[in-house]
Amino acid sequence: MPFSLIPHRVLAQYTQVTPALLKKLGVRLLLCDLDYTLAPKSVSRPDGALHAWLEELRAAGVTVMILSNNRSSRRVETFCRDLGIRYVGHAGKPSRRGYREAMAQAGIPPEATAMLGDKLLTDVLGARRSGILALMVEPLGGPVGVWNHVLHLLQRPCKAISKRRCMTL
Repeated sequence: MPFSLIPHRVLAQYTQVTPALLKKLGVRLLLCDLDYTLAPKSVSRPDGALHAWLEELRAAGVTVMILSNNRSSRRVETFCRDLGIRYVGHAGKPSRRGYREAMAQAGIPPEATAMLGDKLLTDVLGARRSGILALMVEPLGGPVGVWNHVLHLLQRPCKAISKRRCMTL
């Protein structure tokens, strides 16, 4: 599979991933990173906005799963239990293993799958390597810590290329 750090789409936040957008893109399975994608890492439980967004996607026939590299499964398990969705923990992104496992669990092929995340080197690269659509969002709560600030600065050129490509479609 291709090595690319260019997301297919860059959005401000997860709520911009609508049922209409996913239908237009042919997506029936949406894999989501948790930390900084669906909630800041400091938030221990999903809020009402996240519940409402998931319900809207479910009503449109989209399956949502969490694909997380989180070292502790406790946070991921709590979030997913509260949301009523499945997850693949210790996914090893950008390895294809976690992506394949999630698609197998859902019974949905790569061409009908997208990954939503906030990091190029894990979420986007893993999605591109797995042959699925790579959707990127700005980190909820902003980047925390020096390393995350550096990572997000380094991501700017790839996000800019993605935005230019989307404008020409």
